[in-house]
Amino acid sequence: MTFPPRAILIAPDKFKGSLSADGVTSAMSKGLQRAFPDARLYEHPIADGGEGTVEMALRHGFRPVTVDVHGPLSEQVTATFAVFDDTAVIEMASAAGLALLGSAGPSPVTATRATTYGVGQLISAALDLGVSRIVVGVGGSASTDGGSGALVALGATIRDRLGAEVPQGGAGLAAARHLDLSGLDPRARHQAEILIACDVESPLTGPQGAATMFSPQKGADPATVVELEDALTNWARCVRSEIGVDLSRRPGSGAAGGIAFGLAAVLGAQIAAGIDLLLDISRFDQAVTECDLVIVGEGSLDAQSLMGKGPIGVARRASDLGVPSIAVVGRSLITPDEARLAGLDAVLSLSDFVDSKQSMTRTADVIERLVAERIPALLDGLVRPQI
Repeated sequence: MTFPPRAILIAPDKFKGSLSADGVTSAMSKGLQRAFPDARLYEHPIADGGEGTVEMALRHGFRPVTVDVHGPLSEQVTATFAVFDDTAVIEMASAAGLALLGSAGPSPVTATRATTYGVGQLISAALDLGVSRIVVGVGGSASTDGGSGALVALGATIRDRLGAEVPQGGAGLAAARHLDLSGLDPRARHQAEILIACDVESPLTGPQGAATMFSPQKGADPATVVELEDALTNWARCVRSEIGVDLSRRPGSGAAGGIAFGLAAVLGAQIAAGIDLLLDISRFDQAVTECDLVIVGEGSLDAQSLMGKGPIGVARRASDLGVPSIAVVGRSLITPDEARLAGLDAVLSLSDFVDSKQSMTRTADVIERLVAERIPALLDGLVRPQI
């Protein structure tokens, strides 16, 4: 690259709990304008399947479609998904997200009752528009129902040993004995390719599974974790007896309370790295080839990031295309060697620049200052290293 850079792509994720991806992008842009007034700046905030996924699609030519669906506790909510040509992008959190639980927040009760029914309704609404590809971003979910609610919304029936329909939610799956697919909307299997955008490799059940690893974040206490684990194990047996294959150990099947399992097993959905799907949708490669530097970012750069979450996915893609990248993060818990192996040329953290209170309460201002004050010298050193 040249110094000063002629064109910079700004592609951060959100700083969770303090600033949205759009807010981070704006702050970085202001800092870079101060540092490099003659550079062309291209804003490309990202998401990797969680909150912000639909917003990312809408920034890149998709149009919004708004529908009323069931929320995680079966209340009515209004959700928006994005459509462009034959592709729809759905955000699970808009119909089954933790943020929809209200001021009371998650609890053992919501952990057992939360359903993905509304996600199935979103898939149905996308199918009504005639799309042939549906990307389902699955971060931020409140549910641990193995995707059962979404399948019921699409016409499946789950019955207990007496033939009655089981209650919605993860706990209800303990009574499941038969999965009836005779009423399943055939479009969900044959009209559209369904892609699950996720960033975890957890199986449905077991020590690394949906209940044990993730349901505590959704309000489950220790007894509820055991209850949900047993219910998901029974659900996997029920599905296997219907389709003849056990996908419960497939990496990623435990994503978002196991919705990836239900959609993969019954609808043939494919589980894929969320960031790669969304970079393709947003035509990232085309954008980055116009630039000679990429700035990425997120709140915490850590071991989970190295598994392919947003900023690392961006850095690796940029590195493959021969464009250097710098991460601006709230804090970094990885080593310089790990950063380089992940495709990052340098990491700047707010925690090394100001105290933690400032970094959380004045995040945008601190990002702007850090970018303006530290990146010029850093780049000069990278491009013209001292001998």
